[in-house]
Amino acid sequence: MDTERVAKFPFLKEASQFVEDSGADIGSLITSPSFEPARTRGVRRILDALDRSEVSYVPMVRASEYDRLMEVLSYPYARMIVSAVGDRFLTKRYALAEAVRMNGILVGEDRATVVEVSDQLNVPSSADPDGIMRMRFSDYLRLANRLKSVDWKLINCDIHDGMVYLPQEKFSRLMQNALQDKIESELPLMTPDEFKPYLRGDVTAVQMVLIETKAKFSPTGGQGMKSEYLPPCILRIMEMSRQGMNLPHSARFALVTFLNALGLSYDEIIRVFAESPDFDESKSEYQIKHITGELNGTEGYTPPECATMKTNGLCYNPDTLCQQEWMTHPLKYYRSKSGNTRKRQDGDGAQGGKPRSE
Repeated sequence: MDTERVAKFPFLKEASQFVEDSGADIGSLITSPSFEPARTRGVRRILDALDRSEVSYVPMVRASEYDRLMEVLSYPYARMIVSAVGDRFLTKRYALAEAVRMNGILVGEDRATVVEVSDQLNVPSSADPDGIMRMRFSDYLRLANRLKSVDWKLINCDIHDGMVYLPQEKFSRLMQNALQDKIESELPLMTPDEFKPYLRGDVTAVQMVLIETKAKFSPTGGQGMKSEYLPPCILRIMEMSRQGMNLPHSARFALVTFLNALGLSYDEIIRVFAESPDFDESKSEYQIKHITGELNGTEGYTPPECATMKTNGLCYNPDTLCQQEWMTHPLKYYRSKSGNTRKRQDGDGAQGGKPRSE
């Protein structure tokens, strides 16, 4: 078994065999002093995800078998801690960070390893002698649909007989999306109750950093919504709601997604609609919980961009800030007005109006 490769890619099936051959189990991983390095590295994986959106790479070329085992075991331990915290933001950010790490490694690997990794990510592939990767057209569409760059448009792809031909660098980028999707679909894990007390310290430590991270990346900087920072379009939609005007679905959608992105709770969002004279709580509750993802346990939908707001006739009373060339999103307006201009670091992002899970 190539234990160096397993340590690089701990999600491979060989990783489970490596752990089994070592005699380790979940109990020893969580409780034994011998596996403390794995637990420490597992927490580090999560903190890397929160701090820099990428799990740090630890070279394994000259590492001992014990060190490689600790690296492999740190992966399931990190997944247990993320599951125990049970926060969707953390789950998505951790999945992205693991996937970014893998992309950085995979782009320089030999073709056989690239093919093996992609196969285990349920993306069958093959490689030409010159290193060009081939993948099915359907898999390409599934993995590339969230990437905005024109380079990923089908018109710029080399396609023959239902197969897409890609250089290894671009293929590895698509495998990043595949791993991210895989991790998100597998979490949360179920941890036996008898082990939860042993996880409590690391869970608490991660939760504290998570609170700080959410505050930093929130458009409000963790300070709550300030009306004076709201863009004119959102202010107008809120005023229309207060006056009992019949809001089109696109306006309700834009308002709910925007308020949800600012971090407002369901109760805070419903209070905005409750100001309307014809407020129907049961109808509004369903709409809000569907849009925010609370009904189906997803991250919900992202707010529409300025271009979409204009297309839907919702760009009301644009001011001088709205008219800046770089002003492309209502959230950018809020960040600019509030002085909280740090950008979200969640990969390539999703188009406004699409679920964050994409």
